[in-house]
Amino acid sequence: ALSGSGQPDPSSPADAGTAAGGPIDSLSTSLPVAPAMPPSQKSLDRKLARILADPGCGDFIIADAKDADMAFGLAAPGVEPGGDPRVGPYRSIAAYREQIRGIVADGNVDIMLMSGSTNAVLAIDEGLFNDSPVTPAVRMNDTTDIWLASGTGRYAGQPALPFATCTIHQAQYGCVAGSRSVSAGNQTTDPDRVPGADLGLFSLTLNDDATADRAMLTAYRDFRLAAEQQGFRHFLEVFYPNCLRDPDGRPPANIDRFLADHVVRCLAGVPASGRPIFLKIPYLGPAVMEQLAGYDPSLVVGILGGSAGTTHDAFALVADAKRHGARVALFGRKINAAEDQRAFVRFLRAVADEKISSEEAVRAYHGHLESAGI
Repeated sequence: ALSGSGQPDPSSPADAGTAAGGPIDSLSTSLPVAPAMPPSQKSLDRKLARILADPGCGDFIIADAKDADMAFGLAAPGVEPGGDPRVGPYRSIAAYREQIRGIVADGNVDIMLMSGSTNAVLAIDEGLFNDSPVTPAVRMNDTTDIWLASGTGRYAGQPALPFATCTIHQAQYGCVAGSRSVSAGNQTTDPDRVPGADLGLFSLTLNDDATADRAMLTAYRDFRLAAEQQGFRHFLEVFYPNCLRDPDGRPPANIDRFLADHVVRCLAGVPASGRPIFLKIPYLGPAVMEQLAGYDPSLVVGILGGSAGTTHDAFALVADAKRHGARVALFGRKINAAEDQRAFVRFLRAVADEKISSEEAVRAYHGHLESAGI
C-alpha cells in the first residue's frame, strides 16, 4: 500500500488540487482553493498509483521544498522586498510558514517538504494537512554539504559527511519515542493515526571516495531499516558530488552517468518494502534521464529545481524533464524567490499538467504581476 489507508485506486478521477478542469484564463484571475478531503485521499498517493500502473499517464507530482532553514540559517526565508540576499533584511520564520499555509490552501502542490520544527508547528500543532490533499514531508537528514551558513564557506569544499538532526518519531509525533513532551496536536486516541508526517526525504551526496561514500551509504541503510520498521515512507535525494578528489582536479568524464549508475547500484540490494517511493535528482539531460526512467518502471524519477533562476528556467525545466521521463519535480529556491509564490506555483502546475506551454506560462505570470502591481 502507498499509505496507511491502503492501496489507492488507480482509476480514481482527476485530482481536485490541480489546474485541470477549467479554462486557462482562470489561472490568471484567481487563486484556486483545494476542496477539503479526508487525509487518506492525498493527491500524492493517487498519482503514484496511476504512474506505477501506467508510466505514460499524464500525472505529474510537484513538491515545494520549504526546508531551507535546515541549510541557510537566517537567510532561509528569503529577503524582504528591496533587501540584499547577502545581508538582508530577511523575512522571519513566521512569514516563511505563512507562505506554506497559503500554498497548502491552494492545493497546487502534492507535497510540502519542511524542517522538523516547521512540521511540528504546522502539521502536528495546527493540523494544517488533516483535511488537505497535500502530503507533509520532513527532511530526515542534513549532511554536511548543506551546512551553508554565511561567514564560513568551507563545508561545501569538504567531502559530505552523514548527519541527521530529526528522528522518525519526531517527524511523526513531534517528540522522541517515550517522551512525556506532548502538545494538543500529537495527542491522539487512534493508534493508526500519525499526526505529523509519514513521509521523509533522505539525501545522499557521493564523491567517488570509498571511505566517505561508505559512511554515507551506511547511514542510508540504517535509516531505511528504521523507516521500514516504523512504517515511515521516504523519497531519495541524490546530489551531484560536492568534493571530487581527482588528482588532476577534473570532474568525472560523465558526471550524469556517475550519478545515475550510483542510484541504480545503491538500490539494487533493496527489496520493494524498503525502497524510496520516488527519486529526487538533478536533471541529467535527455539521454540519461530517459535511460534511468526506462530502467525500472517501479522507480519513479523526479528532478530537483536547483538554485534560484528565472521564471522561464523553472517552467521550461518541468516541461523538458517530463518529456524525457521525469514524473516529479521538487522546487525550493525558485518558488521562495518568486515575486508571488502562490501564483508562481499555480502556473508551474499548469505547465506540469500540460495545460499551457512554458512560454505561455511565463507571459501569463508576468501579466499577473503587472496587473497586481508587483
